[in-house]
Amino acid sequence: MYNNNMKGLIETANREGFAIPAFNYSDIWELLAIVEAARDRKAPVYIASNSLVVNTLGIDYCGALGKVAYKESHGYVLNHLDHAMEVDLCRKAIDSGYMSVMIDGSLKELMENIAMVKEVVRYAHDKGVIVEAEIGKIRGSNEEGTYTGNEYLGSVEEAVAMVSATNVDSLAVGIGNAHGFYKQPPHIHIDLLRDVHHAVSVPLVLHGSTGIPYETVRACIKNGIAKVNVGTMLHSTYVKQLRIELEKKEDYNVVTLLTPVKDAVKAMVKEWIDVCYAGGRY
Repeated sequence: MYNNNMKGLIETANREGFAIPAFNYSDIWELLAIVEAARDRKAPVYIASNSLVVNTLGIDYCGALGKVAYKESHGYVLNHLDHAMEVDLCRKAIDSGYMSVMIDGSLKELMENIAMVKEVVRYAHDKGVIVEAEIGKIRGSNEEGTYTGNEYLGSVEEAVAMVSATNVDSLAVGIGNAHGFYKQPPHIHIDLLRDVHHAVSVPLVLHGSTGIPYETVRACIKNGIAKVNVGTMLHSTYVKQLRIELEKKEDYNVVTLLTPVKDAVKAMVKEWIDVCYAGGRY
């Protein structure tokens, strides 16, 4: 049986024209900044961890942090596994208490991608966990590869095939977005997004939001995006503020050193909550 709160939140966002922001964290200070900002703005958010973070911190630690955040937020901070490329990692995350997982088979041929998603969906839905899939490719020089031309774009046909075959809960679509900072202004294909939105019933997901103009992000939300992923901007804010604090004085008290870093990240998270129209939702 589905977790009604999880599935209901993203469907509400899809129906009411806002997006739930998903913030990738790497340590407890980033996580606390996200949770506190969400509380202050009364906004639903995802705390997202990718395979690098999960494999470094440990899946059980990440699962436990998510459970505490969910409880403290009365069900509005949702633990999400981001860009898992292996079915087994999704299973481990689900067993550790994650409420949402993304199985990313976008590097595979479509039918193999669909097969991976179906396997995760079967396992996840039995345990009340929702699943995100991806078609097209989110560009960037990382483990997902670097793409040129139009090979990174998803298609309406792929979206329809994925959703109809898998019963997946949300879908990330390659529309010209990229992970990391953009080296030149991004060309986001709103027309493609609009066509996919009209063709499928599930909420859509925007990855690689850092560097996309806010007005473009909001145009995406108006055309079916119900979840907006933010990672690079959060980590960049953290590192820049940490450098400032280190230059101020020599301080070996980690708490006093990192508290203003957390506050800087918290302010950035609030800004993105506002961009997504997610504040005041509970």
